[in-house]
Amino acid sequence: MRLGAIEAGGTKFVVAIGDETGKLIERASFPTTSPQETLEKVCAFFDGKDIDALGIGSFGPIDPDQASPTYGYITTTPKPGWANYNIVGELKKHYDIPMAFDTDVNGAALGEAYFGSARGLDSALYLTIGTGIGGGAIVEGHLVHGLLHPEMGHVRLVRHPQDTFEGNCPYHQACFEGLASGPAIEKRWGKKGQELAPDHPAWEMEAWYIAQAVSLYILVLSPKKIILGGGVMKQAHLFPMIRRYTLENLNRYVQKDDILKDIDHYIVYPELGDNAGVIGALALAKKAFNQ
Repeated sequence: MRLGAIEAGGTKFVVAIGDETGKLIERASFPTTSPQETLEKVCAFFDGKDIDALGIGSFGPIDPDQASPTYGYITTTPKPGWANYNIVGELKKHYDIPMAFDTDVNGAALGEAYFGSARGLDSALYLTIGTGIGGGAIVEGHLVHGLLHPEMGHVRLVRHPQDTFEGNCPYHQACFEGLASGPAIEKRWGKKGQELAPDHPAWEMEAWYIAQAVSLYILVLSPKKIILGGGVMKQAHLFPMIRRYTLENLNRYVQKDDILKDIDHYIVYPELGDNAGVIGALALAKKAFNQ
């Protein structure tokens, strides 16, 4: 089986061909420019490659509801030229094959469930913490959608006692994304995260916010594994602090050994690493082929 994958990011597109085991055979990337120019490059990559199905994990907001008249659209994004763009419809003009379309984080969650750190589990949560914050959830074997799709980066959090930063979200200011995304770190401290020392007070505050959000999602979704990806989470020293604050927040209310005794293997970095998004799109393609 030859599967096509598109990780459609607001900054760059990653395209790949792989198989049903999640193995990447061929991969390329290019900057996200106008829809027409970007899709021309996508098609130039896939033309003549005889793929059996295609998965698209996209930046959003998107419409993933197959019963909706705007299914397959990138909807209200502020990215110039991409608002209300029918990306699936355009791809269907070129390839008459099964396609699956979802958020990039839902794709990454599915990829980790099929091929990564949540293999064999019917429940998992994937959070990406970087330029923005988003979450994808699998509950009882199914990706969570609902009215639109989860926007886990926009939940309100209790402020850290030492934090006077107004927040960086244009919609909510001091939501999870507004307080803990990469741009929020840079705006608060005047430097990019990768320029801050491991003992900088930024990281204790960052871990405090991430753990607070993780604790909320544990109580609401009860995932069997939590995977934290994205550029911010490349700061490996964050993980012990996040785990410690999560335990403090839950205060032994969730009586499961996975959390109480083995939290190091419960809150983890993506096994698929930087390929979580594109392999997630492969997983979407596999799902589309099997439906």
